[in-house]
Amino acid sequence: MSKLAVKRADSLPEIYDPGAAIEGIRKLDALENYYIAAKDLEPLRDVITEKLKAQLRHVIWWDENVRPAGQGSINADRRYYSAEDAETLTDISQQQTSRWRKKLIPENKFEQTLDAALERCRRVCEMEKGSTDQKGASGTGENEWYTPDQYLDAARDVLGEIDLDPASSDAAQKKVNAKAHFTKETDGLAQDWHGRVWLNPPYAQPHIADFVSKLVGEVNVGRVSAAIMLTHNYTDNSWFHSAASIADAICFTRGRIRFYDNAGTLASPTQGQAFFYFGDDVDAFAERFSDIGVIMKPWHGEV
Repeated sequence: MSKLAVKRADSLPEIYDPGAAIEGIRKLDALENYYIAAKDLEPLRDVITEKLKAQLRHVIWWDENVRPAGQGSINADRRYYSAEDAETLTDISQQQTSRWRKKLIPENKFEQTLDAALERCRRVCEMEKGSTDQKGASGTGENEWYTPDQYLDAARDVLGEIDLDPASSDAAQKKVNAKAHFTKETDGLAQDWHGRVWLNPPYAQPHIADFVSKLVGEVNVGRVSAAIMLTHNYTDNSWFHSAASIADAICFTRGRIRFYDNAGTLASPTQGQAFFYFGDDVDAFAERFSDIGVIMKPWHGEV
């Protein structure tokens, strides 16, 4: 028997509940995000290892229990699922299962995928230590990063002027030139926000979620008349959906923004960015930011 066959035979318990197993994977996803935010490497490594093993068990279950439509059962005494039934049972698509299969099933592929995932964990935890106050370059380990002029110019062109920068520093204001700003010391989360707002929040948790929630609240009560917020394009996070739920338009950048520090060093972010627009002049935002990225207008249920 080959190594792969041994692995496949030994990877499923005698009683395997695929629905419960997928719920376990979701819990591991949540733990992974928690330990990434906490920058706690050892439990993060354990969670990643268990998650990949759970994904492998799902693929093995699928391959042993799912048959294409129209293909009869190999064993008349055994029930096989159609792909559609298996997707309904597990809430995992055939395409997702295929992606997991490609990275986990071929001989030695599981070990390679695990090693690569553990190395990413190490880099994330080491590079983000001390970065809870960072201003736009996740994964660099530096605390103060500034937005390049061309994006600030675009924001001013749309807003007219910037009345408030609520997550800023005195150094950043040399470029932002807001009429008022709050720093870490004056705590923008504890203040009322008014007028036209530019927000580039600290990107580490829980700060980014707190600042997004604050902006959403200030827009909803009407103290903020218009705003542009710049974040990474973390579309899977709840804070991103909270902002998108009331945003009037979003610009997803072409490429990644190279933020810079006090010494002029350019960051190398590992993901792209998004500009959220809250205000009445979507046309002005779309026209000005169309050179920066693709413009999308969230659907809020209007007919």
